[in-house]
Amino acid sequence: MEHQALLAIGIFLLTYAVIISEKIHRTVIAMVGGILMILLGVVDQQTAIQHVDFGTIGLLVGMMIIVNITGRTGVFQYLGIRAAKTVKGDPMRIFWALNLITAIASAFLDNVTTVLLMVPVTFSIVRRLALPPIPFLISLILSSNIGGTATMIGDPPNIMIGTAVKELTFVDFITNLAGISLIILVVTLGVLSLIYRKYLRADEDVRQQILELDEKAEITDITLLKKSVVVLLLTILGFFLHPILHIESATIALSGATLLLLLTGERYLEEALAHVEWGTIFFFVGLFVLVSGLEITGVITALAKQVISWTGNNIAGASLLILWVSAIASTFVDNIPFVATMIPLIKEMGSLGLTNLDPLWWSLSLGACLGGNGSLIGASANVIVAGMAAKEGQGITFLRFFLVGFPLMVLSIAIAHLYVFLRYL
Repeated sequence: MEHQALLAIGIFLLTYAVIISEKIHRTVIAMVGGILMILLGVVDQQTAIQHVDFGTIGLLVGMMIIVNITGRTGVFQYLGIRAAKTVKGDPMRIFWALNLITAIASAFLDNVTTVLLMVPVTFSIVRRLALPPIPFLISLILSSNIGGTATMIGDPPNIMIGTAVKELTFVDFITNLAGISLIILVVTLGVLSLIYRKYLRADEDVRQQILELDEKAEITDITLLKKSVVVLLLTILGFFLHPILHIESATIALSGATLLLLLTGERYLEEALAHVEWGTIFFFVGLFVLVSGLEITGVITALAKQVISWTGNNIAGASLLILWVSAIASTFVDNIPFVATMIPLIKEMGSLGLTNLDPLWWSLSLGACLGGNGSLIGASANVIVAGMAAKEGQGITFLRFFLVGFPLMVLSIAIAHLYVFLRYL
């Protein structure tokens, strides 16, 4: 068993190292790591399949289909222009409006989808105002990750925690995370407003151009919009009613997606399925198999015992340790594989004697989601925005983002530290 454990650790660390290096696409290397666990006999195929969390997979696929079809209506472009006109084309107010829309959308969609929809809107507005786009793009990344922290479906780490811990409902995530996420968002945007204030100015004639835009022209299909909004609202209502209905979140999301496909007809079926981020889905599958090797060989149990010995079975010490370790780790590695490793670790700590695990779950969520703001590779949304910016000739370098993102991430985790301590400990 010791030989198998060392083999599992070796495969896991090697896979992680290649993911961080970005030499090979992270989905490919996660799949390679998972396959090696099976081929080298660390886990058998049946056990590997049992460890794939199809709740997480189903929730992601369902929401991706709903959001993709909704995005075709132009509603997000409409909201961006409408917000800019409401604040009379004032760059500072537009800055706040775009970030607030991004944060709210990220809470109820997922942050990757939100930035895909919001970045083109942002480019459209800042070009008309003749403003540099980088301050807006960096702030959108930070806002999407903070907004995604507020609910169970906003960020992949929360989706993973919510589907792995059946006792935590959609409402639990909102009541425990939404308030602190809002405080952190306001503080972050306040600091960003000070950092970028000299860039957030525009002449009166330029501002007038924004007021002349017709946001209604952005809505391309009013019938599809009505159907999409009804299904999206029904799906979110389903998440809220989970404690009463006792239907899993993945089933609710996939039911919503199926209903929308039924209402819109088969012409959207192929496109909706083609736009599901299958790379992300198979990345999850590879990780679940990878982590199963650490579970089966007892590595995670050993780690859990070590954490408990460090914190002396103290729930406060364990919570705050998880908060800071999650944040720092998620700055330098994608938060998805980190959370995939931590979930069974925390569960094991519960079976070893820690009674109330809730503070540990909220600490993991806050650390992993907010930690993604620390660097350009910390979360999927960051990488996507950087790629979209590069296509527009506006490269965001690792260092430029790090100098803004990392200090703000540390500030947000310090606020979260105070919150976790005062509320739970």
